[in-house]
Parts: sequence; C-alpha cells; structure tokens
Amino acid sequence: MNPQPAAATSATGREPGLQLSCGYGTDRGLRRELNEDSFIASDPVFAVADGMGGHEAGEIASGICVRTLAGMPQLATGERTATAAVVQQYLVSADERIRTATGSRAGTTLSGVVVVEQMGAPYWLVMNIGDSRTYRLSQGEFAQVTVDHSEVQELVDAGEITREQAAVHPRRHVVTRALGTGDETEADYWLLPVEEGDRIMICSDGLNAELTDDHMFRILSTVGHPQDAVDALIQAALRSGGRDNVTVIVVDAKNVMNDAGTDTAPRPAAGVEDEDTLPRAQALDSTEVQDITEVDTEELPEAPGDVLPADAPDPASDSVTDTEGRHDGLK
Repeated sequence: MNPQPAAATSATGREPGLQLSCGYGTDRGLRRELNEDSFIASDPVFAVADGMGGHEAGEIASGICVRTLAGMPQLATGERTATAAVVQQYLVSADERIRTATGSRAGTTLSGVVVVEQMGAPYWLVMNIGDSRTYRLSQGEFAQVTVDHSEVQELVDAGEITREQAAVHPRRHVVTRALGTGDETEADYWLLPVEEGDRIMICSDGLNAELTDDHMFRILSTVGHPQDAVDALIQAALRSGGRDNVTVIVVDAKNVMNDAGTDTAPRPAAGVEDEDTLPRAQALDSTEVQDITEVDTEELPEAPGDVLPADAPDPASDSVTDTEGRHDGLK
C-alpha cells in the first residue's frame, strides 16, 4: 500500500485573536499504483487538489496547482488579506501552467479554504472546482459547503436522480469543471463567518466515495485532535475499500474574536468502483506528458507583497505536498 505518513499537526495563530490548528494526511489507497493527490496546509491556505490524466500527468497537474497557490504573498507575510479575485488570479496561472506542462491532457480538481479578515472579523473563503469537497462542522451541524462540478450533480440538481443513486451512477467520476483541461476553469466561492469551535474538513473524493456523511460526521464530532481525526478518516476509507487515493485536511478554529474584541455569537444552525474521474470535455489519451522540469516558470500574477516562486521550498512548519500526488490523470 505504501501510504504516505500523516504529517505532524500544524498549529497556527499569528495574531492574538483567531487560533487555528490543523492535521493533514494522504494515502495512495489499496488499488492505485500512484498517488495523484496534492495538498497545501499553510495558514491561511488549506486546499486539496485531485489530479487526473494518467501516466503521472495527474500528479503533475495537482502538484503545479498547489505550488502555484504556495506563491500567494499571504503565506509569506502572514496576512489574511486575500480575496476571491486574488485567489482566482492564481488559479488562472495554475491552469495555464498545467496546460503548458501537459499539452492540456491532464487536469486537477481543487477544493479548500483561505482564511480572510473583513472589518476585523475572520471568514472562511471557500473555493471549489471539480468534485473534491469542503465540509463544515459548526455548532453541531455537519454540512457539505461545496457543490460538485460533475455530471451526476447536474442530474441530482435536475431532480433526475437521488444523492444515493448518484453514489453508484456509472458516470459519477465525470467532472464538468477542472484546472488544466476543458473550457470551464473558474472556481465557485463562498464567504462564511468563522464561528467559535468551527471544524473544516477538506478531502479528495477518495474519502467521500468510501464513507457516508454520517460516518464522517461521527468521526469528526468525536475525535478531538485534528490530526487524530485525519488519521481516523483515512483509515476508515481504507477499511471501506480504499479504491482511490485519499487526502484529508482538518482545520479547527478557536478564540474567534470580532473587531470589538469579543467572541462572535454562534450562528443559528442552517436548516464505487476502481475508476478514475474523467473530464467531460475530452477523452484523455495515454500520450506521455513532458517532464515537470519543463513547466513554464514565468512570474505569478501580481499581488501585494513579495510573491514566492511556484517552486519555492515548503513554508516552515506547514505543508505543501505533491510528492505522492493524487488521482490518475483520469480521476
């Protein structure tokens, strides 16, 4: 199986107010030869990329994606000043670099959060493209924040099939939006106030394809430490079949303060088989992609502050991981 060991927990708290702690890990799974998942867990950016393309192309795509996000200046300065527009600039850059490196024959999903502040209050800026997912456990309520960009999700939205039917539908691995391939590459964004005790979970579909929402909720609501929760989720996915790469990040928020220096008030609760995910726009062939060292290294989009190069060393104490990647170029 050759799993990648879960990395040590990262505890962040660059200011007297909001304190974040996170755990993260990835595993190749029981049936995959490669791990094409990549992830970044470095305050204020926490995200999972699920590569697709085959012949290591998926690993290249997801790796380019997380390294591009690692170039956001907020990771170097510690400021929580990003906006959806800034994030989208970096995703456009990642899309272009993936296309250059793979000849548009590989792509990647991306889901996660960027922690931002507005008027002195912290928010989760949730982003998503493809069918990796971001969930939130808040005030005892567990819910999927993101909406999959997939053919089966479109069928669910149209009322043609149920969520239960979508889980076993023959086209459940076909994504309708991704970075590096296809026509639609813009992410969806949500801005949610950070509440005291919030727990965010970000995962590739190797987790939610194996575990029900109830199963994930039980683990997240009973396992206290973020790293322990990550380890428990990955092991549960492997016991359930481990048919795909599985990557999980769990982020906890404590000491949530607003601009007046008081705790924010709780918000009322809101009312598989061994297959790869495929981009709908095209059938990916088996042609070899060019080596990762040939990726264009032009500067990232301009943003306030110094921008780290996409291939900069990993931030100390945090994690940018693409060594064992994620799904096969065909997700």
